[in-house]
Amino acid sequence: MNIIVPIKQVPESSNVKMDPVTGTVIRAGIETVVNPLDLYALEAALQLKERYGGSVTAVSMGPPQAIRVLKEAVAMGCDGAALVSDKKFGGADTHATSYTLSQAVRAIGGFDLIITGERATDGDTAQVGPGIAAWLDLPLATYVAKIAGVRDRRIQVERLVEEGYQILSAPLPCLISVVKEVATPRLPTLDGKIRAMGLQYPVYSTENLDLSAGYLGLKGSPTKVVKINTPKITRSGTIMAVNDDLTLNAAVDAVINLLESKGALP
Repeated sequence: MNIIVPIKQVPESSNVKMDPVTGTVIRAGIETVVNPLDLYALEAALQLKERYGGSVTAVSMGPPQAIRVLKEAVAMGCDGAALVSDKKFGGADTHATSYTLSQAVRAIGGFDLIITGERATDGDTAQVGPGIAAWLDLPLATYVAKIAGVRDRRIQVERLVEEGYQILSAPLPCLISVVKEVATPRLPTLDGKIRAMGLQYPVYSTENLDLSAGYLGLKGSPTKVVKINTPKITRSGTIMAVNDDLTLNAAVDAVINLLESKGALP
């Protein structure tokens, strides 16, 4: 079974900043990591490979430095990885991103299954995985919490839904997006890191992909951010410093008086 896992390089949660003009995430000059939810997709793919054989290929769309997350995927056990990178891809929304990734997946070819994480922590849309499936006209199963197995060119999964779990079967090739319950990600190994350092990473761009310019980057993105507001949290109150029994009693009395004024006490 040959599996492709799209992964993303995202800013660390504390470093996310938005460009107020373009409405896109500022990625230059900030610390980045593998999208944490993509690690579950990688682990699910590696477990399927161990069970049924085949290969796992990671693919990431981003600037040249995104090679770092591909190396981490290889260090975890992926057989290969490819980078999708071109300045013309910059500023892409989920529609343009899923289109470009789908064309890269088509170029890689020979896959039986695509596994994605539930969503990316920077955009939080959960749209790219389903978008890839739509562009490639593939069956889709989202929020997969368990992969029961593969038999007769069909994959059996359990989807996490509001009422519990939905059991379904999908024909291969298909795309599934997984949630945290699907597996516990393994750590990269030393042997894996050594192999990742010496591996060749093909780069896909406008030069070697069959792409329509109308679907690329910021210009090809139908989603437009009209305005960005940063919420301001303002709190007013009284700070009571407790240093001894006297100030402790005063603080307790102040809390009781406040609760009574709000009607919170009987």
